[in-house]
Amino acid sequence: MSKAFTRESDAGDADEDDITPAAPPAGTKNYLTPDGYARLRAELLELLDLERPKIVEVVSWAAKNGDRSENGDYLYGKKRLREIDRRIRFLTKRLDIAEVADPSLHFGGDQVFFGATVTYLNQRDERRTVTIKGIDEVDNLQGEISWVSPIARALLKARVGDELQLMTPGGLEQIEVVDVRYPAPPPA
Repeated sequence: MSKAFTRESDAGDADEDDITPAAPPAGTKNYLTPDGYARLRAELLELLDLERPKIVEVVSWAAKNGDRSENGDYLYGKKRLREIDRRIRFLTKRLDIAEVADPSLHFGGDQVFFGATVTYLNQRDERRTVTIKGIDEVDNLQGEISWVSPIARALLKARVGDELQLMTPGGLEQIEVVDVRYPAPPPA
């Protein structure tokens, strides 16, 4: 089958990494906690040192087997190699602009900054706890929110006891900051 009739192309993939998920606002830094930076760096090193060389070896082996148009190992390997290269470019760009901010510097404080774990009450007396983290390290299932999210922007610089207004899809909502915690500094 001619390559003209396939959906894959080597040339078209170059621009796909330009579509980056959740970029920091223009003119701001890409804040990360030390743990988040370490996780992204470990992922990058694993891709470079382990996964990419394995796939290159498979593709090289598969290419030697002859007809590449119907060679599943070759086609899948090339596709996986493009995915890995795209992720490597993304991680490299994000780590290059990363600003590591250690939340433990605010340990014992009652004001909300990057890295804080904040408990707040809404108008319906529902207690919620969120941790403000970097865009690239957020896990919504763990109650982590990005520092650029509307709730984080409303909470930043607030103190325990402050009542804030939060714009939600349902309208304006009053929230009260109940508790602010930071991770303890590492032992010296």
